[in-house]
Amino acid sequence: MKKTDNNVTTYTFGTLEEIQMRKDQLTDAIDTDSEKIAALWNELFKKREDSSKGEYIASIVTNTITAVDAFLMVRKLMKNYSGMLSFFKLKKTKKH
Repeated sequence: MKKTDNNVTTYTFGTLEEIQMRKDQLTDAIDTDSEKIAALWNELFKKREDSSKGEYIASIVTNTITAVDAFLMVRKLMKNYSGMLSFFKLKKTKKH
């Protein structure tokens, strides 16, 4: 028998057949979930199709532009905010 109180489900069993039926239900649910997980796992690690030379070159160009852009941005930020070093008490010391 199934009883639900406050989102908690409680099962009471009177016979061994009821226990066996519940066990079979749980086994079926576990098998179904296992199949879903296996399908999702295989989809997650699906092998990519080979790309053409054009796509390969486009990928290299895109990655190069991104790297150069990141370098220029960091350089600009360092130039504009180098005065902030004194705020953090990281003053450059003069060598005598």
